[in-house]
Amino acid sequence: MLGRFRSSFPLAAILLWLLSFGAVLAAETTYPITIKHAFGETVIKSKPQRVASVAWANHEVPLALGIVPVGMAAANFGDDDGDGILPWVAEKLTQLGGDKPVLFDEGDGIDFEAVAATQPDVILASYSGLSRADYETLSKIAPVIAYPQSPWATDWREMIRFNSAGMGMAEEGEALVKTIEAEIAKTLSGHPDLAGKSAMFVTHLDATDLSVVNFYTTNDSRVKFFADLGLKAPQSVEKASLPGKFSGSVSAERVDTFDDVDILVTYGDRKLIDAMKANPLLARMPAVAKGSVVMLGRNPVGTAANPTPLSISWVLKDYVALLSQAAKHQQ
Repeated sequence: MLGRFRSSFPLAAILLWLLSFGAVLAAETTYPITIKHAFGETVIKSKPQRVASVAWANHEVPLALGIVPVGMAAANFGDDDGDGILPWVAEKLTQLGGDKPVLFDEGDGIDFEAVAATQPDVILASYSGLSRADYETLSKIAPVIAYPQSPWATDWREMIRFNSAGMGMAEEGEALVKTIEAEIAKTLSGHPDLAGKSAMFVTHLDATDLSVVNFYTTNDSRVKFFADLGLKAPQSVEKASLPGKFSGSVSAERVDTFDDVDILVTYGDRKLIDAMKANPLLARMPAVAKGSVVMLGRNPVGTAANPTPLSISWVLKDYVALLSQAAKHQQ
């Protein structure tokens, strides 16, 4: 085989490539690894063999990198068939095969006993709302990769980078980030109408009580994802975003605060949009008046609007198409 390589490449080039490849392998297997996060530092002493995750979507990082976790949190939103596994995760599990992960029921908080029973070498939680008490309890089971700064504020890139580093796969994680970025860029190339538009993500509204408008702040991953899609956060949302808070609220009497919103995204259906248009306060929002509203139901598409390593590819074309349709109403 080496003889065939020599016919195309100088021997010096082959040796240089081998040395470079060896350096990469050495970098990947150099331990201990120290990861700094909101609660201090976590030290990974050796390559984790059994990976578990808690909270929302952290399990998607090992799955995207070809590793089936021993345990992960059951889905509690957007799970149409009630099996605790979202469709894009189910597809990946089928593709990878192997034993199905233990599903942790987090309806009443983290099930520490269930996590411990999976005997993990590392616990991934870079996108989560861990309290310090949660972190300390989990750390008695295995090293924990906590969020870098604030609860529920980790974007999809940070989720990949922190969790992959915790598995000793930082370079693979960086390659995954670049792959997803390329896919986003390719999809956006067909929707130039989104460039420069402002978007606001409103949390679940009650069609029977529209007295308060709850919204996700610029700290939330859904809002951060707008920038990936060519959109920007309105100045009104930026000003109303408190440090460390992923959501906020204003009285409907102050809804004119959001007059600079081009596109409004929320969870709901036709009943909700009709109620908003009939409401004397919300109907004054330019986005509502012009029909520049994206309604996401309690379904997988709505769930995937919160971007995660596997959901982005699954929902990207549909989500961008919905945003583009709403943007056209601004013209």
